[in-house]
Amino acid sequence: MALKRKRIAFITLQDPRSRLSWSGIYSFMGAALQKHCGDVDYLGPAEPEAAYGFMSRLILLFIGVIDRISRRLLRKTYNYKHSIIKSLALAKFFEARLSERDYDLIIAPSADDCVAFLNTEIPIISLNGATFASLYNYYPCFSHFVNAWEGHAIGRSVVQKSSALIFASDWAANSALDIYRASSDKVFVIPWGANLDDIPSKETVFSRKKSNRCRLLFLGVNWERKGGALAFHTLLQLEEMGLAAELIVCGCIPPEKFKHERMTVIPFLDKSNDLQFEELNRFFLQADFLFLPTRAECFGIVFCEASAYGLPVISTQTGGTSGAVRDGENGYLLPLSATAEDYAKLIYEIYQDDQRYDALVKTSRRAYEERLNWDAFAIALHDVISRVSPSEADPVVPEVTMSRR
Repeated sequence: MALKRKRIAFITLQDPRSRLSWSGIYSFMGAALQKHCGDVDYLGPAEPEAAYGFMSRLILLFIGVIDRISRRLLRKTYNYKHSIIKSLALAKFFEARLSERDYDLIIAPSADDCVAFLNTEIPIISLNGATFASLYNYYPCFSHFVNAWEGHAIGRSVVQKSSALIFASDWAANSALDIYRASSDKVFVIPWGANLDDIPSKETVFSRKKSNRCRLLFLGVNWERKGGALAFHTLLQLEEMGLAAELIVCGCIPPEKFKHERMTVIPFLDKSNDLQFEELNRFFLQADFLFLPTRAECFGIVFCEASAYGLPVISTQTGGTSGAVRDGENGYLLPLSATAEDYAKLIYEIYQDDQRYDALVKTSRRAYEERLNWDAFAIALHDVISRVSPSEADPVVPEVTMSRR
């Protein structure tokens, strides 16, 4: 007799089927849950305005007035995205969706606003790369809210309401424990995976050789937050040290003053486009390092993707980067205070040492295979699900990479 699979309500703010939503995380995560955890019903995207009908227009108008007054008098914004009134509307919207079927479990990735005030007896597993507390005044765009108290209230409600809290890094998990006083027996750390449909073979990865010019791949949509200026000056420093190098910037357009004959800029590549994915695939295979001296980061899916290609990562010890990158395994993290000279010295030392570089390629790929893929994530999550929503039909789950706080 076939085992009965759990029916999972997958609650998301954006369209979970679109690869453009949350950098494709919803799509890859949902597919992995369907494969390993149960039958997934996609209840997003959210439509909070539908919950109140005509009243939503008046609410938005009122909030707009508050925002304008706050900006003028306090030089702070009113953040509607993290407001209790929006969270209540989201709860009402998803309560209606949940009533359409019987569900064993709710899984809510980056959807605290959707479940904070949800009226349900269904167990909730919250999945996040950060808490509101860890993001506030950390990301530049996540600062100076006049209603930060609402964001914290939502965060605390999610911690209390959820049966399990899954984070991608210790940094985020510690925030839930220390600031929102989450119970340690329901906080877990499981790293995320690479958002790639096609993974190069191990033979392809292990046959890669360093280029005759040290190629640094800078892959990110935000030049400032990802440390673009520092990457640029590292390129200059490497040339001063006598190492021929080049910088490939993909995903953003640097400010006009950052120009160099050895810097190539590709503003955007769409992984869902076959031709553009092939170009990105070529960059991953031909680069010598993924170099992102990021200033603020929750985790870094791109680090998982680089590891799939055996591409060593050079980045920053900040936020949740250590959830993806481990020193000496799939790259190195320097402190936030590190200079272009510090980064250039590290890159120079690794690049000039063939044995060290080759070993790093192999251990980077192993990091992907063992912990930085969506199958590993979902298998580990299945173990948590078995605790939250136990069933006699649950098969024995093998040992996986998961830390319990």
